Amino acid sequence: MNINDAKRIVFKFGTNVLRNDDKEISLSRVYSFIEEISKLHRQGKEVIIITSGAVGLGSKILNVDSSESLSVKQACAAVGQCQLMSIYEDGFGKYSINTAQVLLTEDDFTNRIKYLSLSNVLNTLLELRVIPIINQNDTVSTSELTPEFGVSFSDNDKLSALVASKLDADLLVILSDINGLYDDNPKENPNANLISEVKELTEEIKNYASSASKGGRGGMITKLQAAEVVTHSGGFVRIINGKSPQAITRLFNGEKMGTTFYPVEQLSQKRRWIAYATNITGQIVVNEGAKKAIIEKDKSLLAKGMLKVNGCFDCGDVISIVDENNIEFARGIANYNSSDCLKIIGEHSDNIYEILGHKNYDAVITKDNIALL
Repeated sequence: MNINDAKRIVFKFGTNVLRNDDKEISLSRVYSFIEEISKLHRQGKEVIIITSGAVGLGSKILNVDSSESLSVKQACAAVGQCQLMSIYEDGFGKYSINTAQVLLTEDDFTNRIKYLSLSNVLNTLLELRVIPIINQNDTVSTSELTPEFGVSFSDNDKLSALVASKLDADLLVILSDINGLYDDNPKENPNANLISEVKELTEEIKNYASSASKGGRGGMITKLQAAEVVTHSGGFVRIINGKSPQAITRLFNGEKMGTTFYPVEQLSQKRRWIAYATNITGQIVVNEGAKKAIIEKDKSLLAKGMLKVNGCFDCGDVISIVDENNIEFARGIANYNSSDCLKIIGEHSDNIYEILGHKNYDAVITKDNIALL
């Protein structure tokens, strides 16, 4: 991919990239990013920014430890977000570029109506040549209270991927405090090798990911998860070192830097939402025959293929489908709630009405509402 061919670009700035060694916001670096992005904007490119940093800014202003409690963290986010947005507004304003603040929570993705509405809003802002500045709404979000079966996003890496996926972005650029993906943790192993290209996110590649870096909520694991979402949506992902001088300019000048992830088989918009953009409230364990039928023959999940039902979910909720080894291989929209599913485990579809007194569908999850992972 010639990176300059990218028309719609999402930039994600991590907390550690926006701060200096004293854990204070690095204004020189932020304004440098703004100047570089402004040049791209003047070239006609559509730009979306996903930014971290509100909690860190707020904790510095209030002189408190944001890890004390969830409520303290939320208070820091409320104070820090104001300053963070004012910096972006001031910086882009100097180049006569309008910005818009967009704060998101898990519900904006889990609820499909909100999910579609969000797309319309962001597309309209881009048409008006406005740069959306997006952050997780930490003041009201409770993503740290992670549900048993998963959460739509608990960090801005995943948030950036969901936004890039929803907007069909050509490229997601994740600016981190390391050079890219290594085959080992470079902060611990000086002989670790940088992986410049990833054509497919294999289990071997995923095992290279290290744990979260201090000060942020992400780490390479969440960046690979983000790359998986975007590449399955037809986009490229580039992880680069945002602390390197003029990193964005050098990237778009064609310099080889960081790690590039290439698109793979593209999911439809609906299946992207099922696979990645929803909170998972329940889980169905299926037998080997059902798993084979879903994966190899594109079949629906029938009641007779169910072995166990976990969690509490309603009809219309997205649930996880796992095999007998508790490995998740798909997600889908349930046609029956968890209580009804428990009653029809292992039953033939012809018996559903007799058991429940009603029958929504022959299948527990129809094939058109299943997304393979």
